[in-house]
Amino acid sequence: MKSIVLAEKPSVAREMARVLRCNKKGKGYFEGNKHVITWALGHLVTLAEPHHYDNRYREWRMQDLPMLPEKMKLKVIRQSAHQFRVVSNLMKRNDLGELIIATDAGREGELVARWIMILAGWKKPFKRLWISSQTDAAVAQGFANLKPGRTYDNLFQAAVCRAEADWIIGLNVTRALTCKFEAQLTAGRVQTPTLAMIIDREKEIKAFVPVDYWTVEIDFGDYFATWRDKGGSNRIFDQKKALAIQEKVKGQTGVIQDVRVVEKVEPPPLAYDLTELQRDANRRFGFSAKKTLSVLQNLYERHKLVTYPRTDSRYITTDMVGTLPQRLESMAVGPYAQLAKSLLQKKLSPGKRFVNDARVTDHHAIIPTEQPLDLKALDTDERRIYDLIARRFITVLYPSHRYDQTTIVTEVKGERFYAIGKVVKDRGWRAVTGAAGSDPGKENKDDDALPEQTLTQQKKGAQKTVKNCKIKKSKTQPPPRYTEATLLTAMESPGKFIEDEELRESIKQGGLGTPATRAEIIEKLLNTYYIERHGRELVPTSKGFQLTGLVPEELRSPELTAKWELRLANISQGKENRRKFMEDIRKNAAVLIDSIKADTSRYKHDNLTKTRCPMCNSFMLAVKAKEGKMLVCSDRKCGYQQAESQESAPHEFKRSKKEAHMNKRLIDRYSDHKKKTSVGTLGDLFEKALEKK
Repeated sequence: MKSIVLAEKPSVAREMARVLRCNKKGKGYFEGNKHVITWALGHLVTLAEPHHYDNRYREWRMQDLPMLPEKMKLKVIRQSAHQFRVVSNLMKRNDLGELIIATDAGREGELVARWIMILAGWKKPFKRLWISSQTDAAVAQGFANLKPGRTYDNLFQAAVCRAEADWIIGLNVTRALTCKFEAQLTAGRVQTPTLAMIIDREKEIKAFVPVDYWTVEIDFGDYFATWRDKGGSNRIFDQKKALAIQEKVKGQTGVIQDVRVVEKVEPPPLAYDLTELQRDANRRFGFSAKKTLSVLQNLYERHKLVTYPRTDSRYITTDMVGTLPQRLESMAVGPYAQLAKSLLQKKLSPGKRFVNDARVTDHHAIIPTEQPLDLKALDTDERRIYDLIARRFITVLYPSHRYDQTTIVTEVKGERFYAIGKVVKDRGWRAVTGAAGSDPGKENKDDDALPEQTLTQQKKGAQKTVKNCKIKKSKTQPPPRYTEATLLTAMESPGKFIEDEELRESIKQGGLGTPATRAEIIEKLLNTYYIERHGRELVPTSKGFQLTGLVPEELRSPELTAKWELRLANISQGKENRRKFMEDIRKNAAVLIDSIKADTSRYKHDNLTKTRCPMCNSFMLAVKAKEGKMLVCSDRKCGYQQAESQESAPHEFKRSKKEAHMNKRLIDRYSDHKKKTSVGTLGDLFEKALEKK
């Protein structure tokens, strides 16, 4: 009997077929002596739409909410139905006695495969391929060590809970907001609190009132020093006080009160997980989180140069230590040759900074594979992302950066001035960073930090003459707007936005979304015009501001979704029952809908034009769509839309009297039946009517 192997993508299936010698090509699959390899196209199966439960849900009406099906149904995704038929037919073959799940080794990958198996009716045994890289050796080893499929049942249950929770909360709240405020508004358990963080930051910026402050700096000839008060601050908010200090010390002689030399040890940064890599790529190259993930996926699947991308761990396991020399040898070319060879000359003994079994769950950190590196095969973006991963990998294996930090405290007429400098004893890992930057992981600069300088040897008690004293005027700065880098940090660690201490501590394991979904959430906020990119900054729109005022307060808080992610993690580990989780989700959906129904707020379209709809005479909205700029009727029940420029859209409806009359009859036909037709339904009618013409 042969085994059927279900991969997630055609490209992965093709590589597996090569390794397993499945050389016969069929329509939608490869076949060999022992295996038949087929694939999904991402998801082939999804949750059914509301109208599949009840035909009345085709119309968006507040009185029908909340929609709470007792049992969720599945359906084949129409766009990829052809491939589902291929997979389903293969699963019916009598010569296939076992299925091997070879989709991405993670929560969503498990969902992709299991839903296909359920809808195709697979009842035979199944196993799980669980690998963290796509090299030939990793694939071969993975197939030689397949896991029992049932081992991942809890992971599948967590994935189902995530999908069903998003359906129940997202669809109900979105319909309620749209019906209540007669506008296309969307909300979700992750996107809404993420938007709320951006909005709150914008409010802080708008409410911020800058304040002048002054700093006083002295030049002693062989070093300079900055005034600080007893609390350690260098800011003086009274100009007269700053001038008085300047006048007091000018031309005077001071005495060195203290010379402190402290040995500092700076350990290397942790290895990359997906979120940290996305942050770094955004800081250094301006890459969006989505772009970084896309490039990383290419490095993983196509080039096989890096390990599994969608990981939340920054460590490796003990059994991987033996593979480190081979990984270094494979990448020891070009700019990495000397750095890697330096490590290979001695025995590698990475500590818990890198090797920690307890900190690795499904997947380890993103590191290079044993695949030989060919830099010429990579495009510019791929080289940039690979460079970050390669240098970080080498960095983690290098020793700590060591230096002596010297602080000199000089007193002049009772005023204390501080100078700081350092002498490097061992560059350690900082010799590696080069183009990858010198301060990985640092988001914000400390405005009160003393400027570093090269200090000559000084002795306590020595007298120092003030050569010059100058005052610098500055202004306090508002908090910076979020970039994708800083927003990813906030999504990963939303604890500071939560007042409850116990909950704040508990969600350190959770956060808003997962490493795999955070990029998608940011893109969704951009595509729905709740936020915009201004350079690297993320700026909320008027629509975004209004939405956060209309969404129930509970859904705006990161507490709710962080608790859910924590519970989903518990379900995947078998620590919590999925039924209890879903009961709570259904109750929560009902509460949220009641809150929206009771709301007395109003929504104001900020994109309303002076153009009248030729169908119902309502004013039209200017929107951006994939086809370009569009005008859409503000009356949701009408649904008429056209290109902003008639000349640039040959496929949209023309404003001839005959056409308008035909469209009007379609609307009247539904009005007679007292049906509030949705945009999608009406659009389908228009398409059919035009086809008949």
